[in-house]
Formats: sequence, C-alpha cells, structure tokens
Amino acid sequence: MVSGGLSIIFLLLAIGLIIFLTSKLRMNAFLVLLLVTFLYGIFVGMPLDKLITNIRDGFGGTLGYIGIVIVAGTIIGTILEKTGAAISMTNSILKVVGKDKSPLAMSIAGFVVSIPVYCDSGYVILTPLNKALAEKTKKSMAVMAVALASGLYATHCLVPPTPGPIASAGILGANLGGVIGFGLIVAIPAMFAGYLWAIHFAKRYEIEPELEKTYDELQKDFGSLPPAFLSFLPLVIPIFLILLKSLSNPKLGLIKEGPLSTFFSFIGDPVTALIIGIFLALLLVTKEYMGEAIHDWIGDGIHNAALILAITGAGGAFGSVLKASPIGNYLGETLAAVNIGIFLPFIISAALKTAQGSSTVAIITTSSIMAPMLSSLGLSPVLTVLAIGAGAMTVSHANDSYFWVVSKFADMEVPIAYRAYTTATLLMGIVSVIIVAILSLFV
Repeated sequence: MVSGGLSIIFLLLAIGLIIFLTSKLRMNAFLVLLLVTFLYGIFVGMPLDKLITNIRDGFGGTLGYIGIVIVAGTIIGTILEKTGAAISMTNSILKVVGKDKSPLAMSIAGFVVSIPVYCDSGYVILTPLNKALAEKTKKSMAVMAVALASGLYATHCLVPPTPGPIASAGILGANLGGVIGFGLIVAIPAMFAGYLWAIHFAKRYEIEPELEKTYDELQKDFGSLPPAFLSFLPLVIPIFLILLKSLSNPKLGLIKEGPLSTFFSFIGDPVTALIIGIFLALLLVTKEYMGEAIHDWIGDGIHNAALILAITGAGGAFGSVLKASPIGNYLGETLAAVNIGIFLPFIISAALKTAQGSSTVAIITTSSIMAPMLSSLGLSPVLTVLAIGAGAMTVSHANDSYFWVVSKFADMEVPIAYRAYTTATLLMGIVSVIIVAILSLFV
C-alpha cells in the first residue's frame, strides 16, 4: 500500500469528493460514502479482496452494534409525535417555568423532545404552540424561534438515542451510557447558550407570529393529549436503564459482580432499554388508535430509520477501510505531535458540517475518520463522540435543511435567520467543545 503521507492526500480528496457530491450534486450520502470508500481503498493500494472484506465487516459490524437501537429510538420518536406526547411534555414544562419565561420553556421543551425525535420534526410539531405563546406573551417570533431551535439542536447533536450520536458511539466503540451522561452535561450549557442568545440578541428583530390558532384555542385541543407522566416515561426510563448499566459495572466498585450486576447489565443494554421504551410508548396510544399504531406508526418508524441505518453502515465501512490503511498510525503519530487533542474531531466535524449541511453525515464521516487514530492520540471515545457532535452543530446555514425549517416556520427572512439563528449555532458549538475540553482534563 502507499505511504502514510500519500494516504492523507487521498483522504483529503475523499473528503472533498464527499462534500461535492452531497452538497453540490445532492447525491444520497449512503451511495456517496460507499463510492468514496471503494475509491479510497483502491487508490491507497489495498488488495481488492481485503477491501471488500473490510467494507462488509465495517458495514455489518457497525449496524450489529447499534442498528436495533437506532430503529427502536426512531419508533419511540414516531409514537411520541403521533400521540401528541411531545406537546404534552412541553405543556408540563411550560406550567413549571411559566408563560412569562416562555422562551426558556420552549428551549427546555426542545431539549427534551429532540432526544428521541429529529430536530426538524420536533420543530414542526412544536411550532403552533411556539407561535401561540409568542402572541400571548408579546415576544418576537425571532426570540421564540431561536430559543426552540437551539434547544432542539443541543440534544440532536449530543445525546442518544438521536441517531447521529448513537452511530458515532458505535463506530468509535464508545460506551453509550457514558455518551448519554456526559452528553447531557455538555448539551445543557449549549442549550442555555442558545437561549441567552435568543433573549439578548435575537430580540432586536421584531417578527409578528402568523397564527392558525391562539393559545387559548390550542389549550382546548390539548384536552385529548396523553398525561405528562406517561409522555415522559418512554424517554426517561430507557435513559435511566442505560445509565444504570454503566454505573453498575463492577469495575467502578459501586456494586459487586454477581446476579444483580448481570441483571442490570441485561436490562440496561441499549437494545433491551429501547425495546422497553417502545412498549412504554404504546401506553400513550388510545384503544381507538392501537391497531394503527401497531401496524402503521411502527412501520413509519422503521421506514424513517432505514436511511440512517444505511448511512451509518456506509460510514462504518469507510471507517473500517481507513483503519486497515496506513493512514491511522501515520495521522495518529503526526497529529499527536501537534497536540490539539479533543479539538481535532471538533474541527473536522465543523468543517464537514459547514461545507455539506447535514449534522448526521458530518458526525458519521468524522467518526469514521477518527476511529483509526483514537488509540494513538489517546482520546476518550466518549468525549470524542461529543466533540464531533459539537462540531456538527457548527454552523447551520443555507445548505442545512433544518435552517430552512426554522426560518420558514418562524417567518424569518434569510438575512435575519443568518444573523439570529446561524450565529446561535456557532455559539453553541464553541460552548460545547469548551465544555468537552474541560471534561477531558478530568476524564
């Protein structure tokens, strides 16, 4: 195979090709990643039989680790969306925080809802309530939109079972409980950064909400929503079980090895925990819609997960080929001398995100690039996942579908969206990676 230096040139060309094909030609990321994987393997001189083996092993190995988790998490999100549980959770948060702090309530609601629900879908679901609150409290739609969008974005990029962080954990072999626990620690300051930006900066742009229903009218509709307690269960219980498994590891000394630790390990495995979450989500479904939920809604969740599974598997294949090429050791030794540590995955992810738009593609691609270097760079897999997530929110602009969802549903003109929302995502990414860097000093 070629030398390590030449393999870096081929990697840079591969990244450039990924950006060009996904952003300029709008090709599907699954096909792009597989095409680039084949081309990279051929150009670095990998034996063809070994190239095919690495692609198959990388694809299957990655999906074998997190495939069921992605599907289960997507099904839970679909049920929460269809039953109105997301609105119910938001309503309960609003009661605690108060309508006078409605931007904070919507930030927190977005933070919670986006853990199982895609940020794009979460924004659409919560927009009617967001607009109604803007009218009721006389807040600018720019403030409310940025507050909600940033709350959704924080957990979308950092906290499983959102597919991007799950895929990254699978590719890098990171402990999922650790990613959830530390992801929440990083995502909270990121959310508050977006919220503070909304109330102190976005407020200078006055945008009147275009209402379909007033807040009082929406309140009447909320009478048929599921109880808040049941709405939170499918989200809280799986996360608790996954964290419980991590904390009950006998190596931590909190619990001795034996039947109890084995049981916690089983029930807290992400596959078991998320399957339990599905059945908890079904408790939200009324008898009238149970047949539709079992057949159609679960089918919709599986359908929505299919593309993420394909892209994740392709990213795993790319990472497997990179590991088998000379680039891993060479880059590890070279970059170790530069000593930028946890900022390296952040920079790569931010560059990919800014260039091609998709946070998920940026996360998966960067994880594949970083996988062969982790040991030589001495980076924590968990914190690397979070640094990549921080980069994947830096920045959201016109090549990102979420940018258009936020701007169009909030009736924000594009220049205002750039000044109020895009800058917020830049701030969130910087705050997130600073928190990750601080954590790296202790973990």
